[in-house]
Amino acid sequence: MRILANDGLVEEAQKYLKQQGFIVETEKRDEDDLMSEIGSFDALLVRSATKVTRALLEAGVRDGGKLKIVGRGGVGTDNIDLEAAKELGVIVKFAPNGNTNATAEHALGLMFAIARKVPFAHRTLMGGTWHKKRFKGVELFGKTLGVIGCGRIGQALAAKAGALGMKVVGYDLYRSIDAPLTYVDSIPELLGMSDFVSLHCGGTEPVINTEELAQMKDTAFLVNASRGKNVSEDALYHALKTGQIAGAALDCYETEPKREGLPFVNKLQELDNIVMSAHLGASTNNAGIRTGLEIAEVVTGYLKRGEYGNSVNVGETVEEEGTEVFTIFITHEDKPGMFGKFGTLMGEMGVNIRENNSRKLGEQVQTVYMVHARPTEEVREALNRIEGVNRVTI
Repeated sequence: MRILANDGLVEEAQKYLKQQGFIVETEKRDEDDLMSEIGSFDALLVRSATKVTRALLEAGVRDGGKLKIVGRGGVGTDNIDLEAAKELGVIVKFAPNGNTNATAEHALGLMFAIARKVPFAHRTLMGGTWHKKRFKGVELFGKTLGVIGCGRIGQALAAKAGALGMKVVGYDLYRSIDAPLTYVDSIPELLGMSDFVSLHCGGTEPVINTEELAQMKDTAFLVNASRGKNVSEDALYHALKTGQIAGAALDCYETEPKREGLPFVNKLQELDNIVMSAHLGASTNNAGIRTGLEIAEVVTGYLKRGEYGNSVNVGETVEEEGTEVFTIFITHEDKPGMFGKFGTLMGEMGVNIRENNSRKLGEQVQTVYMVHARPTEEVREALNRIEGVNRVTI
């Protein structure tokens, strides 16, 4: 099977995939080349640069196209048409864990940078001028951090901030009982009590707009290391320009260059109470290796074993006919054709198979079928008569 890592892939992940028997290509295709070649690949691996549109997915499955899975290195899947992938039978998986620590650390670093005015002091000193009073900052210790979006990254940041002596409150539609923070019931409540606000949520509409900025303290700092569209830049510009809030630190923007080295122009650049970085949240060697290996493993799991873990466009299970799931245990010889015989027989007898799992059992194989209706004794006896079957229990 062929895998195209169109946004690159670390050597460690490439080595893993090749050891699993895959052919791996990492030369980036432009839009036209990708559209013409995608049907020859079984898997497409991307980060945030490649846009996996409906048209690209259709090209991947059209006329016998081989595309089976799209793997996204990282958490966000905004650049993938999940609905189209679902309709076309293409599984989408992500690698959510590899970037967690790097992004949480970067958000914390941005908090330190804006609170202690480190970039401004650095720039002035590099210019040959010594200033101390001008760059007096504030400490994080004892302050309240409000985290909007308390998933993996939000919780990781909360744990780090708590270790620094900060009080951490959070808002999330789906609350984790194990999160190292105290939940509040609304975003306005969080904004009104927070000295620092850090965003770690998805979506395509602003979470922080004019109304929300007005609810923040005038001594508060806003940090966004998640999605550029989470913050209205027009509203933020006004709030920073007028002193409505003390400062902001951004790692992502409403509009970003598509490639390395392109110009970046943003009116926020003219302000002296904002720190900006070029979407560096996950940009560490450690995170690159962890994420690359994670997406390599989850894609391998699907292509070689039919595993659905880390899938983002399928349900947890196949829709069931009833509320219960029943099992059939088959001990059989390890030889070709056995699963085909089992499936054919059960299909002829009206047994709807949900899934099956197999493991070696000495020189034999133990296969467990999960089915939607309670199997009858007739089904058990029919399976038991198949040549190569040693035992069937229901």
